Amino acid sequence: VQLQASGGGLVQAGGSLRLSCAASGRTFNIYATGWFRQVPGKEREFVAAITWGGSANTYYADSEKGRFTISRDSAKNTVYLQMNSLKPEDTAVYYCAVTNTAAGVILREYDYWGQGTLVTVSS
Repeated sequence: VQLQASGGGLVQAGGSLRLSCAASGRTFNIYATGWFRQVPGKEREFVAAITWGGSANTYYADSEKGRFTISRDSAKNTVYLQMNSLKPEDTAVYYCAVTNTAAGVILREYDYWGQGTLVTVSS
């Protein structure tokens, strides 16, 4: 599976961005797509995830609930992360990843990773 993340950029605090993660290759095995972010010198942290099955279950980190929305377009094999009310502390490289198992979602252990897209929120 290959993942292409895009949509990052520079935005002022309070603004919005929509990240995209397009999957290609053996996408029929994908169980869920997740978004993570990482600031240099800090551990990578989970942001949100969505399953690819019919129910499209969603999962969010507590700090992003209400501000971020994850969604998918199955026809395009693409997952989106809509980020609203952005804060300077949201500045990070955002990565998308996929897992082929339900356990991967629960354990936040993903199998394939995209290259990351930089989000910078100015104060």
